[in-house]
Amino acid sequence: MDERERRRLRTLADYQFGRGAGRALFGGDGDGSVTVRRTSTGRPQQVLADGVRLVSYGTDGRFTLGAAGGRRLHAALDPPAYRVVVGDESEPYVRDGANAFAKFVRDVDPAVRPGDEVLVVHERGDLLGVGRAELPAGAMRDFGTGMAVKTREGVGAPADEGSDDRGGDDPPGVDPATDSA
Repeated sequence: MDERERRRLRTLADYQFGRGAGRALFGGDGDGSVTVRRTSTGRPQQVLADGVRLVSYGTDGRFTLGAAGGRRLHAALDPPAYRVVVGDESEPYVRDGANAFAKFVRDVDPAVRPGDEVLVVHERGDLLGVGRAELPAGAMRDFGTGMAVKTREGVGAPADEGSDDRGGDDPPGVDPATDSA
């Protein structure tokens, strides 16, 4: 991707998600890990980093987030920007890509409107998934039924799930440095 195109994509992301989003998604000048996949007519279709989808570029001129792009925005944008917060009861389902329902929404960025791309996060702040808001912020907080977010992609299981603090496969309570078989 040349620098002119990178600046254009960053401007679009800043417009859609707020100042700093473009740099967070597409990196700084000279970042060669970001590439653009195009349609047969040459229109940008997907933006990838190291072969993983950050965003898709819709025919309406808006970005749809992939999980990798969601991680970058989650790290760069201060809460509550573009966040829909859910609790423990929704966490495993949204991580696996299931939709988030209004009944389980704990908090939401008041600026969220239907059709906006959002980050679905846990009360702890962990990113669970990315998707499209189906309701305005006020309705997400007030409604007891209905889909709040059509989840496009969950982020999967937490990184530390299934392993101990050292990252090994030893059973809990066994320290391979001191225990011998």
